[in-house]
Amino acid sequence: MSQPQMRRAIESGTPDNKAYLHPKLLKNYGNWKYHDRPRPGVLHHVSHDGDQVWSVRVGTQRQMDVWTVRKLCDIADKFAEGRVRFTIRSNIEFIVGDEAKVAPLIAELEKNGFPVGGTGNSVSMVAHTQGWLHCDIPGTDASGVVKAMMDNLIEEFKHEEMPNRVRLSTSCCSINCGGQADLAVIVQYTKPPKINHDLVANVCERPTVVARCPVAAIRPALVNGKPSLEVDEKKCMCCGACFPPCPPMQINDPEFNRLSIWVGGKNSNARSKPALMKMVASGLPNNAPRWPEVNAVVKTILMTYKADARPWERMADWIERIGWPRFFEKTDLPFTKYLIDDWRGARSNLNASTHIRF
Repeated sequence: MSQPQMRRAIESGTPDNKAYLHPKLLKNYGNWKYHDRPRPGVLHHVSHDGDQVWSVRVGTQRQMDVWTVRKLCDIADKFAEGRVRFTIRSNIEFIVGDEAKVAPLIAELEKNGFPVGGTGNSVSMVAHTQGWLHCDIPGTDASGVVKAMMDNLIEEFKHEEMPNRVRLSTSCCSINCGGQADLAVIVQYTKPPKINHDLVANVCERPTVVARCPVAAIRPALVNGKPSLEVDEKKCMCCGACFPPCPPMQINDPEFNRLSIWVGGKNSNARSKPALMKMVASGLPNNAPRWPEVNAVVKTILMTYKADARPWERMADWIERIGWPRFFEKTDLPFTKYLIDDWRGARSNLNASTHIRF
């Protein structure tokens, strides 16, 4: 008896989004005349055919429970037209084709604790890494820092009073998969990993761990007659990259993990080229659950930028105009030797980077 033919997997990339678009969005796809912002958190789109669509942007936590998702869907069905979309910064937008539905929708959202805002020149919701929920090398809980930070900045999310858009991000490890941002909070590991030599041989693929280190600080070793690894602490930059392929190389430490603040990063080409962030504060206490020291520095930098920058200047453009000495003077942050980028330990002579070499 022949075996039933298995269905072949369809590998066709991301699904077509047109099946889920609001009917007016689908009808006028690529046919928009202009858009404006009637109020913070609301975008108004007008097509060449005269059709109008309103998008109400709402801030949410990036990692949502089932109850919250169902609540948002119930609001969409009752007060909107059942059409929503998520932005890349985890905001949710309710799409309606009738202006009369906008005000009741906003009132219902805010009554249930969902802030409306994030459009125009405002502080956006924070892009952050997975933290303790999914990531395998977190030194802190990125989503916890986000909660504490946005509690302090919620009014800047709800109003369009910044010189330009402000992108925030947090990262729970030094690898910083949260990406570039106008202002970012990133964890700092300050001690080399502690190795449990009894487990390395059974858990870790040692050549992979050795290759993973960006500064060639890890090498094979024989400890107590068992194959293991050792770390050259003079080379180690405490990045934590060795922990995912080898959990016995524990990098997290409740006492010596710290937080740093970086500013001036951007991914867009608007008005200036993309830019990498630069560290302006280091060694801040990893003081859960409210991180008061970190929040105080973040608020100081943002309020200084808000008061001093010219209209439409992003944070990187503002700093470039006034210069770094004036930045530290205006924000009253101490400039220390730990902020100087003098690291020269990269494997520059090995083809370990993503750049093409010949």
